[in-house]
Amino acid sequence: MYRELRAASLREPYASGETPEAELAVDAARAAAIAQQRATSDESTTFVLYTEGHPAGMIGAYFDSTPARRAFVSELWVAHAVRHLRGGVLLVDTARAWLAARGAVKIYAWIADQNRSAIRFYEHVGFADTGERAPIARVPGAMKSLFVSREHA
Repeated sequence: MYRELRAASLREPYASGETPEAELAVDAARAAAIAQQRATSDESTTFVLYTEGHPAGMIGAYFDSTPARRAFVSELWVAHAVRHLRGGVLLVDTARAWLAARGAVKIYAWIADQNRSAIRFYEHVGFADTGERAPIARVPGAMKSLFVSREHA
């Protein structure tokens, strides 16, 4: 299920990471091992949104490996058919609470500069642009901006 949700999220125009085909090519046992590790880790996890018993969205939450141990939300995706149900807000709030419970004070998110909908969404849930930018590896010439949460749940 995680592999299929991740592949669906990667079909979005500004998704970061692997291609959907690469995600689906991951061996099922390896995908299950990754999901199991994220289910029990205090450093990295994934939350899945269910609507009427079906997976409809996901978000990652993790601490980076730098000495600052910055906290991030990532890979937020909600199926188009259920975006009006505020599942994105629920996922972000859940991820922020998980990170805060593990010591995060500031929570960051990288957002594609061209993804105006995502920028508006993150601003709506309390994030602000830090001014830091970086290239998006899988989209030549595209850039992403680092946002930080002004508050957390």
